[in-house]
Amino acid sequence: MIPGWILFTVAAAAFQCWRTAKQQKLRGQLSVNGAGVVRYLYGVPAGAAILGAYWLAFGGSVGEFSWVFWAYCLGGGLGQIIGTNLLIMSFAGRGFAVGTAYSKTEAIQASIIAIVLLGETIPWLSWLGIAISVGGVLYLSLAGANLSAKGLIEATLQPSAMLGIAAGFAFAVCSVFIKSANQALGGDDLVLQALVCLVVINALQTVMQGGWLLAREPGEMARVFSTWRDSAVVGALSACGSGCWFSAFALAPVAMVRAVGQVEIIFTLLVSRFYLRERIRMADRVGALVVVAGVVLVLLGRYG
Repeated sequence: MIPGWILFTVAAAAFQCWRTAKQQKLRGQLSVNGAGVVRYLYGVPAGAAILGAYWLAFGGSVGEFSWVFWAYCLGGGLGQIIGTNLLIMSFAGRGFAVGTAYSKTEAIQASIIAIVLLGETIPWLSWLGIAISVGGVLYLSLAGANLSAKGLIEATLQPSAMLGIAAGFAFAVCSVFIKSANQALGGDDLVLQALVCLVVINALQTVMQGGWLLAREPGEMARVFSTWRDSAVVGALSACGSGCWFSAFALAPVAMVRAVGQVEIIFTLLVSRFYLRERIRMADRVGALVVVAGVVLVLLGRYG
């Protein structure tokens, strides 16, 4: 039987890719902050509905809402806001698929951070798989560029690459904080705890980024509400995706979840081709196969 955390991770990757594509469409109507805040503002009711449905179906209870829990939720929420904004900004460089690809360096970044802060351990074969999958993602990003030493440096230092890498770091830190928030909350059902974290973090994010939007771009909030049909879809997809990510983090090491989450690049290429009508090159197909091979090695390292 496939472990639950793998199912959650693959579902999360699919939801995240779908949500990001929808959010990219909103960029034609909203600013970076406006497109970012919709996922939290409209995600709160969707997340609350998911939490309520789960509790009615399975019951359960959670532990104490300590200051440590709130601190981790605040840090995780802020990291996700920063990462999302950086990711949206990176799309202005070389397109949706490549912008997302740069951010996927988070798999290695999250692995290192989780080892340092959470004491997680990773088998050597899984490390190899992580390196290969990230290599596949970077190949997708750099395909067609000048692959000389100078060309590699120039490609890595271009604004879209730097924004994507920074987004990956923010998401990696966010993952560790979310895992820590779940552990600090405690309870008898890890998935229920994850969904509680989801609602709390989305509420905090709405206050943080919504407050920033009101202070810096007061007219943008009206557009956030005027686009409610599209924005509500983004919020619902965000809640579903984050709920799956949070549940996977609760059930497995952050490093493993983020490594398997690299399959998002496959969904990204499909969305890029069939939804955004962007052209997929042969290099994209080769890179996708390398990513899949890396994910297989990650799983073999853990379960082989």
